[in-house]
Amino acid sequence: MTPFIQACIDANEEIVEEIKHGFDASWFEKTVIGAGGDVSSKLDLMAEAIFVKHLGVFGQIESEESGLIGEGEAKIIIDPIDGSSNALSLFPYYGTSVAKVNAEGILDAAIVCNLANEDIFLTTLKNGVQQGKLFSTHLHDPHTSPSSEIGLFEKAYANPSLVARLDEAKLKFRAPGAIALSLAYARSVNYVLFMGSFRIYDFAAGLALCEGLEVIVEADYVIVSKEKSIIKKIETLIKEDKL
Repeated sequence: MTPFIQACIDANEEIVEEIKHGFDASWFEKTVIGAGGDVSSKLDLMAEAIFVKHLGVFGQIESEESGLIGEGEAKIIIDPIDGSSNALSLFPYYGTSVAKVNAEGILDAAIVCNLANEDIFLTTLKNGVQQGKLFSTHLHDPHTSPSSEIGLFEKAYANPSLVARLDEAKLKFRAPGAIALSLAYARSVNYVLFMGSFRIYDFAAGLALCEGLEVIVEADYVIVSKEKSIIKKIETLIKEDKL
């Protein structure tokens, strides 16, 4: 366990301790438009402050909420709450996303945490992708389902015609609403599809966790799957939908 990864785990565990007895009423309050373009809640800012406390010594932080924080040769890209709308609706599919890019411009560590069930997914240059739980030191290879029945389609609500095409192709999906978290679970589902503009906060850590999978990244969509045939089929549907 590297010091950086341990600090990320410590931050996530502190956030879980903060939320485990219920959300403070003030966390539902909206504040200003954050660096990522969405309105930040006080829940987002609470989590951001905890990450800054734990990770500031490792480099400059680039947060979806407050933009650039601190100084350093390394850059740490964070989404303090991935799936904020889910969290503020008390829907249990939300987490955190952290990626570190070193002074040479290489992404050398990433971690995504599901705050609702305490799953963690992490990767480093040395150890590759691993899965575990907060408050536990045990790590293992990520769980993989050999017969996944559903995919995860982020931003499905904004793409009704593509939804219809996926239905016709019998490509079932759910639309849970937290892209980094969905990418972390890519090995256990049939596919992960995102349609929309690419923001570094959403994808830096999540895509790093997709090492060894089939991945297509374009300006307006991202597809990940264990199977090349599935990823090609979905890309064909996207292209047909644009005609």
